[in-house]
Amino acid sequence: MGNRLSRIMTRTGDDGTTGLGDGSRLGKESPRITALGDVDELNCCMGLLLAEALPEQVAVFLAAVQHDLFDLGSELAVPGYSALKEGHVVRLEQFLTECNATLPMLKEFILPGGSRQAALAHQVRAVCRRAERALVLLAREEDVSQAARQYLNRLSDLMFVLARVLNRDAGVADVLWQPHRYGDA
Repeated sequence: MGNRLSRIMTRTGDDGTTGLGDGSRLGKESPRITALGDVDELNCCMGLLLAEALPEQVAVFLAAVQHDLFDLGSELAVPGYSALKEGHVVRLEQFLTECNATLPMLKEFILPGGSRQAALAHQVRAVCRRAERALVLLAREEDVSQAARQYLNRLSDLMFVLARVLNRDAGVADVLWQPHRYGDA
């Protein structure tokens, strides 16, 4: 990191713009800044999940994901820079495959919930999907790496599967959706 932040209160954003890593400024409502903010929120939610007691393998993996998300933020903060590569996506896919292999086939829709850890994993999943949508919107106007889009797509899938794993490990059943609970009401 070439420039360390020595001041946090810069007041440069008071005009409704945010500075990027290349020195340019964009409106805070721009698709790039929206995507950057959504990825930052995703990383915060991941940090909240990591504050929970998790199986060591899961905690180590998710800590690496946090670094990947910060790298993705740097990719968004510097137009033209690419931080995530195909290997990042492959690593997610491999862990997702490992986690999914240990679960019974899903025959019903499930609701977010069960154990606290699983509920937080579902929250990460939902925020991840929003970040993915923001990245897709940005990609309509500017170049966004395919790896970045794939990474968020696979991460949201992983968080769904991981929520099921965390419920199972906690001895808590997934919360099954119950359609038509009130008859014709």
